[in-house]
Amino acid sequence: MVVRNKKEHSVLIVDDEGSNIMALTHILGSEYVIYAASNGTQAIKAVGKHLPDVILLDIIMPDMDGYDVISELKISDVTRNIPVIFITGLSNVGDEEKGLALGAADYIAKPFSPAIVKLRVKNQIKMLEQFRVIERLGLTDQLTGLPNRRSFDNQLNQEWGRALREQSYLSILVIDADSFKNYNDSFGHQQGDVALKSIAQAISQTLKRSTDFVARWGGEEFIVLLPSAKSEDAFNIAERIRQSVEDMVIPCPEGMGASKITISLGLNSPECIRDTTIHKFIAGADAALYEAKAQGRNRVCIHSPSNEEKN
Repeated sequence: MVVRNKKEHSVLIVDDEGSNIMALTHILGSEYVIYAASNGTQAIKAVGKHLPDVILLDIIMPDMDGYDVISELKISDVTRNIPVIFITGLSNVGDEEKGLALGAADYIAKPFSPAIVKLRVKNQIKMLEQFRVIERLGLTDQLTGLPNRRSFDNQLNQEWGRALREQSYLSILVIDADSFKNYNDSFGHQQGDVALKSIAQAISQTLKRSTDFVARWGGEEFIVLLPSAKSEDAFNIAERIRQSVEDMVIPCPEGMGASKITISLGLNSPECIRDTTIHKFIAGADAALYEAKAQGRNRVCIHSPSNEEKN
């Protein structure tokens, strides 16, 4: 059962009594997208499919009760942070304590008070939004707006696992702004920030595939993950990025005209990632970047064992 509207947030109601689902849908349906499940097994499937913002979960259900359901949800990284509000007619303090110990966010007692139901769901939504803002800030580089190094590490771990399972290609680019210290000395550190933001924008606009992932690696370095990209395809993407940055004109404050900058790129695109490790995967791109700098900058170099020896 799904009740849709234009509202941003969603609630999953889990109860084996249809009348309770109808009552809660009536109370919340005008403000939230409503999903419903009538038992624990359905609930687990619905959560995985819809990833609701809040779950209203009945405790007493046949076969799989609310305690079993919340225990299952807390195991998964994907679902453990979804707030669960138990809906129950139980009044025993021990029952409430057990639910809270398992990770329940709140309780709603039967029979339902519409005002209480709305308030408690609203409170959980508000806290969830605050958590997401904090989480987003912790994964975003504040200067460029790109994902940061921590975010990249998370993405790399996911893509690495997928490439191993599916035996697919995975390529990586490490990108460094050329002579960035000289640029800062010539134009000032504030203009240096403008240059970094311009490079970030150029990289992002050049990447066309939804699976491509760019992050700020630190300082004047950026890093790009290219899932399912063979060496030749990854090199073509890298060359387009290099050309895009070389062609761009970076705006400067009035009286300073405009400025230009170039980048060097190191590419690692192993034939089979089963034969390497994440550490060597990144180190290979670093070695190729070092070679690009040694060859005169503003170019793409592909990793080879000889690159690594020179680093």
